[in-house]
Amino acid sequence: MLTPLTSGLPPSGAGVGARAPVLLVLAGPAGSGKSTLCDRLVEANLGFSRVITTTTRAPREGEVDGEHYHFFTPEQFDAKVAAGEFLEWAWVHGRRRYGTLAASVLEPLRGGCDLVMSVDVQGVESFRRIAAADAELRRALTTVFIVVDRERLSARMRARGKDDEAEIARRMATAEAELREASRFDFIIESRTREEDFAALLRILEQARLRAAGR
Repeated sequence: MLTPLTSGLPPSGAGVGARAPVLLVLAGPAGSGKSTLCDRLVEANLGFSRVITTTTRAPREGEVDGEHYHFFTPEQFDAKVAAGEFLEWAWVHGRRRYGTLAASVLEPLRGGCDLVMSVDVQGVESFRRIAAADAELRRALTTVFIVVDRERLSARMRARGKDDEAEIARRMATAEAELREASRFDFIIESRTREEDFAALLRILEQARLRAAGR
């Protein structure tokens, strides 16, 4: 679902470090390592903050509301949708809703902050549509898809120990559909080791900064 908004981002050169902000949006199948890459980029002290997205699923063991996700009840989620507070939201795996609050993205970007986030493929398409009508958001946005081969992806899901076999089967089916969208992203990371994936993301960041600066 799409909520068209005007970002009002600062002009190139404004904000933190006298440069245009970057919004890195990572997508990929469950188990592709996109959340780990987001966390590593934030921890690398490169000036990035992570956008906390929302979900109607229940927290897993160890997950903290407002740190890993904003965990909403279906009723709370409905109220935010009705109030027009979402930049994007979608049903994922056919059972749950995930979304991004506009205030979590647009306000930090207006302040010149660099952001990184992970969303599903549907969410990325919504960002593209919004950015198509908003030059400043379009300049900030760089999309990255993480490709993992089927065998490795299945092994990663089982190694996480978070899902039963039925849930893994659902996620693998979703992954097949998501992989068909990979060519539409600005950059693709062919996932290997954590270190190689992070090095690839840092190389992409260099290109994203040039794009944001209009070079």
